[in-house]
Amino acid sequence: MSRARVLLLTALAMVAFAANSLLCRLALRETAIDAASFTGIRLASGALVLWAIVRLRGGGIAGNGSWLSAFALFAYAAAFSYAYLTLPAAVGALLLFGAVQATMIGYGLAHGERFHGRQTVGLLLALGGFVGLMLPGLSAPPLAGSLLMIAAGVAWGVYSLRGRGGGNPTASTAGNFVRALPFAAALSLVMAARTSVDAAGAGYAVASGALASGLGYAIWYTALPGLRATNAATVQLSVPVIAALGAALFLGEAITLRLLLASVAVLGGIALVIAGRGR
Repeated sequence: MSRARVLLLTALAMVAFAANSLLCRLALRETAIDAASFTGIRLASGALVLWAIVRLRGGGIAGNGSWLSAFALFAYAAAFSYAYLTLPAAVGALLLFGAVQATMIGYGLAHGERFHGRQTVGLLLALGGFVGLMLPGLSAPPLAGSLLMIAAGVAWGVYSLRGRGGGNPTASTAGNFVRALPFAAALSLVMAARTSVDAAGAGYAVASGALASGLGYAIWYTALPGLRATNAATVQLSVPVIAALGAALFLGEAITLRLLLASVAVLGGIALVIAGRGR
């Protein structure tokens, strides 16, 4: 694969990942759809697109994925949706990304990885950014939504850790999306009294599942073999930035000084950790 194609596919994947935050926040803020229905439609449409992609490539999803990974995927998607009932898109994207990275860094430390020099500084800087963002004040994000998004990030971190070295990642992801559907159906059943779906909300959920999730993951897995591990990790730092810019442009969200400083600290700190791993 040419370098130009790798860069193009990588850029498209990062935009798709950032779009998930914008689409979810837009749907839950501007339409009548409830969080459980958004989650179910997102997972179902993502499963359909991923299944179709795997089939078009001559493969199948039978035997791919696992129930534990599927539950982690569902937990991420559900917590993500409920968090965006109250969180701004930009804040949610930063919390999600930070929690994912914190989970994976914590796993590495627990399994013998040791930080040195700049990595330790980076970890402390990122933690300071989290604390600064969450401190009480007029511009502090809602606590319940923040905790839900952090839980979503932990779930996605677990999902990512379980998927490392798992053969065909697109087929595995398709299998996990399909296996996650019963969990989403159970959530919708529990929340049936609050079910509310309109055409606009369903449309945003389909776009999130089919395009930003299903197609986005397929594009990312296509680009991934052309990237070094450190480059693949570093490029994901752009997702919260893209989400913040998109939220300002399309949702009218303000980029506050607190969010700006927290973003610099969290993303800069994680970049230092990743750079130390690469060296």
